[in-house]
Amino acid sequence: MSTQWLKPYMPRSLYARAALILVLPVIVVLLVVAIAFLQKHLEEVTAQMTRTAAREVTLVLDVMESAETQQQALAAARQDLSVLNMTARFLPPNEQPKNSPRRWYDFIAPQVDAELRSLLPETQYVALPNGQEVSLFLATNLGMLELEFDRRRLSPTAPHQLIVTMVFFAALMTTISFLYMRNQLRPITRLADAAQAFGRGRVVPYSPGGAIEVRAAGNAFVDMRARIERQIEQRTLMLSGVSHDLRTPLTRLKLGLAMLPEDEAAPLLQDVDEMQSLLDAFLDFSRGAAESAPEEIEPENWLSQIVDDAQRAGQHVELISVEGRGTAMLRPSAMRRAVENLIGNANRYGSRAEVSLSMTPKSLRIRVEDDGPGIPVEQRTEAVKPFTRLDPARNQNQGTGVGLGLAIVADIARVHGGILRLGSSERLGGLCADIVIGR
Repeated sequence: MSTQWLKPYMPRSLYARAALILVLPVIVVLLVVAIAFLQKHLEEVTAQMTRTAAREVTLVLDVMESAETQQQALAAARQDLSVLNMTARFLPPNEQPKNSPRRWYDFIAPQVDAELRSLLPETQYVALPNGQEVSLFLATNLGMLELEFDRRRLSPTAPHQLIVTMVFFAALMTTISFLYMRNQLRPITRLADAAQAFGRGRVVPYSPGGAIEVRAAGNAFVDMRARIERQIEQRTLMLSGVSHDLRTPLTRLKLGLAMLPEDEAAPLLQDVDEMQSLLDAFLDFSRGAAESAPEEIEPENWLSQIVDDAQRAGQHVELISVEGRGTAMLRPSAMRRAVENLIGNANRYGSRAEVSLSMTPKSLRIRVEDDGPGIPVEQRTEAVKPFTRLDPARNQNQGTGVGLGLAIVADIARVHGGILRLGSSERLGGLCADIVIGR
């Protein structure tokens, strides 16, 4: 049987689900025991005790039936009343049965009342003010008779005590179990926090703890994190080393070409400049976000500074909107390179760029829009891959680069635990690039 319909109503967090697993069986057991006790045991015992008391009242009424006056009736039943531990009196003509309110938690009283009325047709009113006494008002041929006797002869004493005891100890043991469960779940929460922080580019101190299985998962995470850090470091060192070593022959080529006539050296210098751009792109891609540590910054001021610097460099860019306030944990230099790449691409393939910032309690979004040709939907996935050139989709007048611009931006976004999303700009009609990062 499918349980998909139940998923929207289930809690999402581990604490809530564990608490539900603890509390739900306890509640079900309490309800089953309480209902079974009340309906199968307590009601049957109460009915049996009430029938016995009703026969005793009937005996008293039979003794009084032959009397001609109230005094004679009381005198005739005095011995029986003494044996049965009852007291009796006739109400004066001007006195009405006392209306004693019942206790709100006395759930046996309605059954006692109904049993006595069905067994004793003479019953006019049953007063059950507390758990110690009962006042039974009966209509006789001599007047209204009031009989008082012990409540314990009609029903078990304090029948709610069992339920109260069950609820109390169930709540106590559930609380103790929840505290113990919380201590067991804390290592899992710490592991989740460490993994989430590492996914967002931050390394937080973490030491495995808890049960054997949780320790094994924690140790596996620590080993995995170390391997990933080593791979990133090796990639960075390899690409940086290769790119750095190639700068020396390029410099020699430039010096050699400077000795040639200008008309002969111009094409070769253009090739050297393209190789230099290629090496710079390699260095940017190899560095990624590894050269800076996360810092708590104000994105609004930080983004405004980037836009101002781009304007001073002659780029047509404008910060059009800022939504939300607050701070965020970012690697400033790496994220600056990502935004500058998007602004540079916007000016390369279009005539202007518009930048906007949106912050919510859970996410931060930096959007760069341009009025260029954009990228077709079917090519957007390929556009963020390294060394990918989308010649049909982009303007070729100012060169295509080496295909690492969007790859660098996507890599920096992933290091921050975010994503680069490409779409179409509704305002300018070109490309809309969003860097979305969790806060």
